[in-house]
Amino acid sequence: MSIRTKTLLQVAAGAALAGTFAFTAAQAQETVKIGLIVPMTGGQASTGKQIDNAVKLYMQQHGDTVAGKKIEVILKDDAAVPDNTKRLAQELIVNDKVNIIAGFGVTPAAFAAAPLATQAKVPEVVMAAGTSVITERSPYIVRTSFTLAQSSTIIGDWAVKNGIKKVATLTSDYAPGNDARSSSRSISPLAAAKSSKRSRCLSPIRTSRRSCSA
Repeated sequence: MSIRTKTLLQVAAGAALAGTFAFTAAQAQETVKIGLIVPMTGGQASTGKQIDNAVKLYMQQHGDTVAGKKIEVILKDDAAVPDNTKRLAQELIVNDKVNIIAGFGVTPAAFAAAPLATQAKVPEVVMAAGTSVITERSPYIVRTSFTLAQSSTIIGDWAVKNGIKKVATLTSDYAPGNDARSSSRSISPLAAAKSSKRSRCLSPIRTSRRSCSA
């Protein structure tokens, strides 16, 4: 079993087990409803399908009951479009009365749902989106995946140890890309100090245009 598969299985387990925590609404019900909002179509579909498959596999292997509560997962496809995420999260909270919203394949999607989680006091379990500040957007957010800084700082430290002094970065020009680029420098000050030249190339999402600067 690959590390990626193990991680996704752990994510699915975390979402299911979260329903056993001391949430008043959930405790009063026999069924804990989890609204799973992930991109099942579009450019980020592979992420959503992996999460969905991991949830299904975990429940197939371990059952759909945790601590005497039946777990019901309601899958919604937001195609990684924040407006869709916000609409679906609201529908799940208001109409389906879910106890937890989970998933979120990209950072803008997680951001879009955060105010709703806060207002409704519904836990938001982030399973994929990796920008560091996501968890600061609501006291009801918990992340079970990773942050961009975790991978970016590693490459920065590696560059220093291997005597690399000229660095060029190619990142997406939105929160995750900016997070990855800045964390690789700020958390590895030695790398920044030794760099004789740093170039960056920003690639806007869903376009072929690039903006590069030295």
